Order: sequence, then C-alpha cells, then structure tokens
Amino acid sequence: MSTAMSAKVLERFPAGAPRGSWPAEEYAARRRAEGQDATVVMDLESDAFLVVVPSDDD
Repeated sequence: MSTAMSAKVLERFPAGAPRGSWPAEEYAARRRAEGQDATVVMDLESDAFLVVVPSDDD
C-alpha cells in the first residue's frame, strides 16, 4: 500500500553527480537548517533527484 504526498519541488539535480558528491542532499540540508521540511526523492522518469517540501495546499 502506498500513500500519495502533495509536495512542492524546490530544486532538481541530475542523478549523474560526480562520485562522492551529493548536491541534492546538501541543498536539502541547507533548507532544513532554515526551518523547511525538505526531503530528497528520486524521480525515476527524469533520472533526477528532487528536493521537495510539503505543499501548502493541505
């Protein structure tokens, strides 16, 4: 069973980052330090990591 999450995409990062580089995680960490509930998810269709926050629509 899965649940749908309504989220706003803050930034996209290609999945092919250099080895040892985690730009999506670093970006999300900076957003969390500012108080946003940022999470990194993988978009398989576009082969990219997305940094998302819960949507204000809820």
